[in-house]
Amino acid sequence: MDSNFESESFALNSDSEELGTGLTLFISKEHRFGTDAVLLAEFAAPRRKDSVCDLGTGCGIIPFLLIRDFGVKSITAVDIQNEAIALLNKSIVFNNINSIIPINSDMKDLSPDLNGTFDVVTCNPPYKAVGTGILSDGSAKVTARHEVSCTIDDVCNVSKRLLKSGGKLCMINRAERLPDVITSMRIAHIEPKRLRFISKNKSSSPVLFLIEGIKDGKPFMKIAPPYFTHEGTD
Repeated sequence: MDSNFESESFALNSDSEELGTGLTLFISKEHRFGTDAVLLAEFAAPRRKDSVCDLGTGCGIIPFLLIRDFGVKSITAVDIQNEAIALLNKSIVFNNINSIIPINSDMKDLSPDLNGTFDVVTCNPPYKAVGTGILSDGSAKVTARHEVSCTIDDVCNVSKRLLKSGGKLCMINRAERLPDVITSMRIAHIEPKRLRFISKNKSSSPVLFLIEGIKDGKPFMKIAPPYFTHEGTD
């Protein structure tokens, strides 16, 4: 770990978010988190003994939530953006955490030594396909929101390589991308097994979905009850 990362200019502009149980996560204007990351961590629900890899980790919110809520002892956190990993390093040092292993790399270039070593892979991927929507301002936002550095196919293919047989891939994405995700999973021999839709309330259509796929799993999908972000509202 680079002991000089705190001197980098972006770190001076970082803020912090208290996560409870004594954990503090450093965030920045470019690297922060939303409800979708919180929902994904809860949905993945790994066991303490599981080895987890979080692809596109950003500021590291999912690894921190997995430590806080599930006591996971080994989490590899991967991101292609130098600033994101430096920010995560800052959080790791501040909280004196040794269970998170940050890797600054394109997920497609991860070492073959990691093949078949993980029980769980989590990913909150870019929601917008290439050629759709207006590109966000700033390269960090473009990378986070658009399939510039990775596609759903990339996430599934990399997860196939990283997961043990029987290991699970958990993702969140926009509702309209469901066919793309299921197709990519199946091509990668990751069978979709659990699906949960996320809506604002009971009268609104799903906006997001959570999905779990099992490497080398047999066909059978469980549809979980929907999650309402504003339960009690019309």
